[in-house]
Amino acid sequence: MSRDSRAFIAGLAAGVVVVVALFMLVAPLRDLLPSGDESRTDQARQIIEDSYFRSTEGSKLEDASIDAMVRTISKSNEDKFSHYFDPATYRRFQASTSGEFSGIGLSVGDDKRGLRVSQVFKDTPAQRAGIATGDLIVQVSGESIAGISSTEAASRIKGPPGTTVAITVVDGETGKRHKLEVERANVKIPAVAAKMKRVDGDKIGYVRLSTFSRGAHAELRTAIDGLDERGAEGLVFDLRGNGGGLVDEAVLVASIFQEDGPIVTIEGRARDKQTLDATGGALDPGPLVILVDHNTASASEIVTAALKENDLATVIGTRTFGKGVFQEVIELDGGGALDITVGEYLTADGTSILGKGVVPDRHLADKDLSDGDAVLDAGLAKVASELGGS
Repeated sequence: MSRDSRAFIAGLAAGVVVVVALFMLVAPLRDLLPSGDESRTDQARQIIEDSYFRSTEGSKLEDASIDAMVRTISKSNEDKFSHYFDPATYRRFQASTSGEFSGIGLSVGDDKRGLRVSQVFKDTPAQRAGIATGDLIVQVSGESIAGISSTEAASRIKGPPGTTVAITVVDGETGKRHKLEVERANVKIPAVAAKMKRVDGDKIGYVRLSTFSRGAHAELRTAIDGLDERGAEGLVFDLRGNGGGLVDEAVLVASIFQEDGPIVTIEGRARDKQTLDATGGALDPGPLVILVDHNTASASEIVTAALKENDLATVIGTRTFGKGVFQEVIELDGGGALDITVGEYLTADGTSILGKGVVPDRHLADKDLSDGDAVLDAGLAKVASELGGS
C-alpha cells in the first residue's frame, strides 16, 4: 500500500471518530426534545426549562407565552382592551371586586401612560387629596402602570378600607408630577344626581349618570319622574366622564326615552348576531340634550348614539371615546384569566363607532370648570330655545 493510500485511510478514520464524537454529544440533547405531537410552543418551553444555562420557572414561561399571544392579537387588531391576568394579578382583581376592598372615589379611563381621571366624586379621599378631572395617574405603590389594562391598574389602587395607597399623579393642566398618599375608604357613589335648573323662567331638569351599574336605569327613571312632577319641561342628560358598564342597562336607559326600535346590535365570532330593541314605556318626547366628552365610553356611547340617530336628543360636547367593543373575563384552569375582546357592537343604524366615537351635534369643550360649566350652560340654553319655539 502506498504512502498516500495509508494517509487517506488514516484521515478517513479520524473523520469517522470526530463524527461519532459529535453524534454522541448531540444525541443526549436531542433526547431532551419533546415528542413531535406537542406544539412548537410546548417544545420551546421544554427546551428552555431543560437546556437553558440557568434555571427558569415553567410558570413564568407560561405566563410570558400567554401574555405574548394576547399582545400579538391585540396589536394586529388595534385592540387596546384585551389583556392577560397572570394568577397573582387575577387574584388581586377578584379581591378588588368582591366588596371587601375599597377605593378612593374616582372614575378613570384608559390612557397608554396610566389612568386618566374622568371624574372625582364629592366628599371622597380623592377629592380631599386634590386630585382633579383630567389628571393622569402614572404610578401605584411606586410601580409604573403604563401599558397595563385599566382594570388591573384600578385594582391596584383598591384595598382594605383604612389602608393607604401611594400614587403618582401628573397634573392635567400644568404637567407637574407629584406623589400622594391617599387613604382608602368605603365610598358610596350614587349612580344618579338630579337637580332642577331655571333658564328665563323655564324649569329644566338636570340628571347626571355616573355609571351603568345594575339597577342604574331604575334610579335614573325615578329621578326624572321626580323632576317631571316638580314641573320640568325639558331635560339635560349628562354622560360626561361615564365610562360605561352593563350593556343591558344601556338598553334600559335608552328605553326611558325611546319607545321602540333597535338600540344596539351585538356581534362576535363565537356568538350569534343579536339586535337589542327598546323595551317600551318611554317618556313622552320633549326637549332633550345629552352632554358628552372624550371619557364618555361604551354603554354611554350606545345610549348617546341611539338617541341621536333617532332624533330624540341633541348631543353637545366633544367626540366620545370610541369603544365599540366589549370584553369577557374567562378564567383559565391552571390559574389566571383572559380579559379579551369577544365582540363588537353597532349603533342603532348599524354604524361601528370603534375608534371613531360619537360626533356631537355641537362641539364644545370646557377644561376649566372653575369659572363655570360652559357645556352645561350650552345644554340648558338649547333646551330653553326649544321650549321657547314650541
